[in-house]
Amino acid sequence: MTTADYIALAFFAFVWMGYSWLLHGRTFFGRTSLTHAMTERRREWIYNSLRRDLKMIDTQIMAGLQNGTAFFASTSIFAIGSCFALLGATEKVDAVFADLPFVFHGGHAVFEMKVGGLAALFGYAFFKFGWSYRLFNYCTILFGSIPMMRDTERDVIAAERAAERVIRMNVIAGSNFNEGLRAIFLSIGYLGWFINPYVFMMTTAIVIVVLTRRQFFSQARLAIMDSGPPLNLHLSAIRRDMPSSGGNDLSEGL
Repeated sequence: MTTADYIALAFFAFVWMGYSWLLHGRTFFGRTSLTHAMTERRREWIYNSLRRDLKMIDTQIMAGLQNGTAFFASTSIFAIGSCFALLGATEKVDAVFADLPFVFHGGHAVFEMKVGGLAALFGYAFFKFGWSYRLFNYCTILFGSIPMMRDTERDVIAAERAAERVIRMNVIAGSNFNEGLRAIFLSIGYLGWFINPYVFMMTTAIVIVVLTRRQFFSQARLAIMDSGPPLNLHLSAIRRDMPSSGGNDLSEGL
């Protein structure tokens, strides 16, 4: 381990914590983050479910969230296994790196330490995904406590409390999922350390820039922030432009 290695490792930890702190702050140059905007959409979704008794759509959304979390948890386990397999082939892999240009050869011990750090990253991601999966399961159970429309109209305050419990659990589960996914993304930057510490810092900075752009300057953020004109205006315009005919009335198709 050289001084540059220690500096690169400290830079990696610093930008990771700094990016996490930036997302918890919710805004960057006056821009709301994509994660925080989605938190508000989660709230809209749960409160919208109070206005319907048929909640099959909501259960499908919950199942989709759980399936996505389970996929990344399984992927993290496979990645950890790959790291241990890489440790078993240290001599072969180290010999390959030793012949490559621009690669700082630090010996078997340093290579094994780098692989161990990569395995630790995937282990952290697995625990985050595993906890997120469990919280989404709890969220499904809490969602079952949301009252039907008749009970909601009878006691609005109790219905809103039940919805808030679901929202809080869903947001916490989503936050853990995002943290696990962030570790997966940063592991790509970590791979630069196997070349040299300078490439490590460069790849880490590139990953952070890409993630920051997606959170605060992406088209996905604009799609969420800009809701557009109300839907009823679109429908009324379509009805106005469509010729009225008994069997082909648009309202019948809707």
